[in-house]
Amino acid sequence: MAGLRVDGIAKVFGHDVRAVCDLSFEVADQEFVFLLGPSGAGKTTTLRTIAGLEQPDSGRVLINGRDMTFAAPRERNVAMVYDKNSLYPHLSVFENMAYPLRLQRLAEPELRERVMGVAKILQIERLLERRPRELSGGQQQRVAIGRMLVRRADLFLMDEPISHLDAKLRAHMRLEFKKLQREFKATILYVSHDQLEAMTMGDRIVVMNHGVVQQIGTPRTIFDRPANRFVAGFVGEPSMNIVDCTLDDAGSTATLHFGHQRLVLQRDWLDASDLGKGPQRELSLGIRPQHLKVASRAEHGQPNVITGVVYAAETLGSETILDVEADGAIFRAWIKNSALGHFSAGIGEPIGLQVDPGAIYLFDRDTGATLAFADLSHLDDARMTSISSFPH
Repeated sequence: MAGLRVDGIAKVFGHDVRAVCDLSFEVADQEFVFLLGPSGAGKTTTLRTIAGLEQPDSGRVLINGRDMTFAAPRERNVAMVYDKNSLYPHLSVFENMAYPLRLQRLAEPELRERVMGVAKILQIERLLERRPRELSGGQQQRVAIGRMLVRRADLFLMDEPISHLDAKLRAHMRLEFKKLQREFKATILYVSHDQLEAMTMGDRIVVMNHGVVQQIGTPRTIFDRPANRFVAGFVGEPSMNIVDCTLDDAGSTATLHFGHQRLVLQRDWLDASDLGKGPQRELSLGIRPQHLKVASRAEHGQPNVITGVVYAAETLGSETILDVEADGAIFRAWIKNSALGHFSAGIGEPIGLQVDPGAIYLFDRDTGATLAFADLSHLDDARMTSISSFPH
């Protein structure tokens, strides 16, 4: 049973560059887990520490229940593939894939059987006699992945292995990775800054920022119930609209104000939140672009309608991404185009965006913690539009 446990590891470079801070998570046997975060989040440092290429200043790394914190890389039975495929240019595809097995002094019949079996699954059998310079970028990456898979490691570590490929090839490789993981029954820890990769491929996601875990959960949980403002804004495409606001709960109704805009909140939704009591609070408001609708001209100026002007519009076939400037903030809306035609609006044209008060998030302005989650149970159409491509 292959599994990984990272227990409170920390890594400091120099005197004060804290790359990883008290990081803890687990990867179960045959689980596909993502380390997701922006550049500088500490993802690659974490991966290198697990592989034994870096030593932590504190904490432990356990593989299959064994403490491997200070074990040499060759003792860990871990295989790794990088964002650059790093193939040996003077060796054939076959020899590139066979190289780690030759280091293990594997018998030639078994070596050939392993390489041919992996090559067949990756559909690169006809490329085995070629040199890397004779391959396309996608083929080179398949060879690099094949060199990793022939090792039959306990744990596979992947450091943004498809980030340099074009968009169409990345989409294809995302499907291939899920298929490979099922066929090899592999335990995979995958580093990425691309939230689409994590949401479509991962069983669970570890969201990181500045070396600190922000949230661990399934793609659905991370998207629907983000732990804080950072996760809410980082995960989701287009990203969540977030703006500072004031909650006025002094009277019979509770309202949110920002600039000239006013949202009337549902009392039962507000009472079920972690907002606590108080006549006025400074918060941050979050709204997914998928949950905004274009309001009719007659609805402009009414509560729960954000009014502004069109800042930009991007037509993407079946939908239009609309940017609206309202009181100094830019709100992005994802508008589904109908079969009768595309939505169109001129730059600078007045427009209103209708907000469902139950489909908003509220965050503590100081700590960023999520205080109130959107109630998506009644938003079936918008919900399926926004997360239909994510694994359940």
